Amino acid sequence: MLRLLSLSSKSSRLKKSSSSSLSSSNKTSFAFYNSTNSTIHSPIPSSVPSTQFHLFFATPKTPNSQFSDQSFTGNSIFQPGCSLKHQNIRRLQRNGIGYISPMVQSALATFSFFKRYEIGSSTTTKSFGGMVMYFSCEPDRESMEYDVVIVGAGPAGLSAAIRLKQICREKDVDLSVCIVEKGAEVGAHILSGNVFEPRALNELLPQWKEEEAPINVPVSSDEFWLLTKERAFSLPSPFDNKGNYVISLSQLVRWLGTKAEELGVEIYPGFAAAEDDQVIGVATNDMGIAKDGSKRANFQRGVELKGRVTLIAEGCRGSLSEKIMRKYKLRAKVQAQHQTYALGIKEVWEIDESKHKPGFVLHTVGWPLDQRTYGGSFLYHMNDRQVSIGLVVALNYDNPFLSPYEEFQRLKRHPKIKALLDGGTVLQYGARTLNEGGFQSIPYPVFPGGAIIGCSAGFLNVPKIKGTHTAMKSGMLAAESVFGVLHEGSNMETYYENLRTSWIWEELHRARNYRPAFEYGLIPGLALNALEHYILKGRSRLTLKHGKPDHEATNVAEMNSPIDYPKPDGNISFDVPTSLYRSNTNHDHDQPSHLRLRDPKLPETVNLPYYGGPETRYCPARVYEYVPDETGQLKLQINAQNCLHCKACDIKDPKQNIVWTVPEGGGGPGYSIM
Repeated sequence: MLRLLSLSSKSSRLKKSSSSSLSSSNKTSFAFYNSTNSTIHSPIPSSVPSTQFHLFFATPKTPNSQFSDQSFTGNSIFQPGCSLKHQNIRRLQRNGIGYISPMVQSALATFSFFKRYEIGSSTTTKSFGGMVMYFSCEPDRESMEYDVVIVGAGPAGLSAAIRLKQICREKDVDLSVCIVEKGAEVGAHILSGNVFEPRALNELLPQWKEEEAPINVPVSSDEFWLLTKERAFSLPSPFDNKGNYVISLSQLVRWLGTKAEELGVEIYPGFAAAEDDQVIGVATNDMGIAKDGSKRANFQRGVELKGRVTLIAEGCRGSLSEKIMRKYKLRAKVQAQHQTYALGIKEVWEIDESKHKPGFVLHTVGWPLDQRTYGGSFLYHMNDRQVSIGLVVALNYDNPFLSPYEEFQRLKRHPKIKALLDGGTVLQYGARTLNEGGFQSIPYPVFPGGAIIGCSAGFLNVPKIKGTHTAMKSGMLAAESVFGVLHEGSNMETYYENLRTSWIWEELHRARNYRPAFEYGLIPGLALNALEHYILKGRSRLTLKHGKPDHEATNVAEMNSPIDYPKPDGNISFDVPTSLYRSNTNHDHDQPSHLRLRDPKLPETVNLPYYGGPETRYCPARVYEYVPDETGQLKLQINAQNCLHCKACDIKDPKQNIVWTVPEGGGGPGYSIM
């Protein structure tokens, strides 16, 4: 079974046990092996510290009876909570006591004996090559047991929880459901366009209108423009948004959260999940860890949330879902292609009432992007004089000097756009990546112990530019399979089977050739998609393939010229710090960086000299900067506190050297109307 550990958080809400079972242990027991008289002793003798000790084991370079005749296979215990570190050594000195652990035996089966050694002892020195392992043991975590643990309180995760609780009521069955969410509150990390298709919501909560869902601006008009630098040409709109609504997805998610809690779902915001070796649920990381790894005064041990089934609903490029897909080879299992991505950058404005047209929807292609770069803009009139405007840039662009953020600022200077925004005020700013791989990139979504749902799996319909309805439906289908597993003795494979017979599969199959058609450029892409949409209607026998993975598409700097972006005017266009302030982004500065480099030298030896430092441009929050050190050499500085959790760096870095991991829970953006 997969074991999902760990969560990091500042919240104390998990201290409550509610209907779940809560257990804890402050006592750790050990057994030790005495090589002198071949006896087992427990607990550990008083001469060995019980809260901090070293376990050293190694194999001699040449066989020696002094070691080989002391092998032992036992059932001694290291309680959960032991941290493990290792290093290679050359010389150790023996003191004759060995400590044995099934964890060590299973992880290092090739070592047939386990002995405790101390460096600097006065006993005889024995030279050999090997490994030293240090165990630091502390009291166990508290644990809370649930039937289902869901990671992520977005549309998919909340829909799964609601649907499961609905089935429980219909069948008179009681199943406990817990959702953990890394945002400080439900909806805080949710960003989308969003023209909402209510198909899945109609199935999930048919009375949503009567229950005052924040969905009250129907689409009134739908336009599609081809932009040049100074002009806009109207094209037939392929989007068919009749019956859809202009919404704030972060507001809708908060409303779904209240509906889930009304049904008995426990939601814990402020908790960020990360993976360990096996999944039996999720667990909170120890909180109060300082930037240097030391324990601060507010240090607290984490809590385990154990689930019989775990659903991963982190959204696009989730850190857990990506690890699980790699570990279980879920794409290869169904011969799916790699995922492709885009970065969406968005602002919400308040404009003059005379310019406001509630329900007006506009999409554009063309300028400011070049014809090799896929992308486009959106502009939606919400309620209360609010307008959401954004630019989506495919991350397979080739020019390392391109900055999606600066392209967005240029977009707003277009005469048609500028006329609308002039005199207005920016209320909020944010950015997030989105899946564009579509049908060809859907992985096998089931793993031992759970399933991947929503945008973590990649159910976005690219030509519609919509994924909320498909994410919600996938969560609902997963919930039905979970109920079958826990109450009827079926298996989670039914989730994949039901996906393939659902309207999600049919919809994405029809749209499968839209995104890869633009591999040939803007005009050929528009022509091929007109053929697919208006004539073939998705029934083509041909399935186009995606090009290179996004990070491989980046050219070296010498193949492109730098782009001269205009300076911000402070009225329509803005610098990054100003925009970042409007995202309400916040992280505790005194914590280990959640943005890690596989090779710390690579930015200065590869990214900067060969690619011109593209991380300083593809990041929409100025997380990455090259600054001179004391010798004048440029070094990469990571401003992790600026991070919007968009995941662009994890996707676009040319050598995949940047690894996005979860920071302490509650950190990141604080969206309210995105």
